[in-house]
Amino acid sequence: MSQFESPPQPSGDQNLDSTKPADSMSDFIYTVGIILGLSYPVLALSTSGRAIYQLIFKPGVTDFLPPALSAVAAGCYLGATFGFTVRRKWAWWLSVGLLGFETCMTFVVGTLSFIIPEVIGRTVWRHFGVDYGFFPLFQPLLGLIWLFSPPILRAYGISLGRSEKGAGVNESTD
Repeated sequence: MSQFESPPQPSGDQNLDSTKPADSMSDFIYTVGIILGLSYPVLALSTSGRAIYQLIFKPGVTDFLPPALSAVAAGCYLGATFGFTVRRKWAWWLSVGLLGFETCMTFVVGTLSFIIPEVIGRTVWRHFGVDYGFFPLFQPLLGLIWLFSPPILRAYGISLGRSEKGAGVNESTD
């Protein structure tokens, strides 16, 4: 090629967008990230609205457990949303902790809502999130898969596994 020739151009079937991953696993992780980026803020707003309405504006509320559980869920969703957007190690740990807590609460409250429905009432986690299209059930699991995927671990600067210092999560101070 002479100095006046232009370099070969990519054919039309090659991926010109460098932000989109190339392989199928990366495509899955990329898609999960988009789903989480859209669904967590929406769920945070809807559960916050539900909790505020039930706690402050709804007349005749005598049992504050259901709206309090919805408020806790909203706090989890808001915290996880924040953790997804800040690419710092502490934010990764915040998200993992909140998603783990959210998963446990979905299973505990979801199970209890079948056993003692009069105590649990109508909360976001009732019947494993039936009122919210079961997003409270599968969303934190997708979030954990996303957070533990290699590209996302690299983005947060997290290294899992063995290093010369030993086993476990290896991280520098942030």
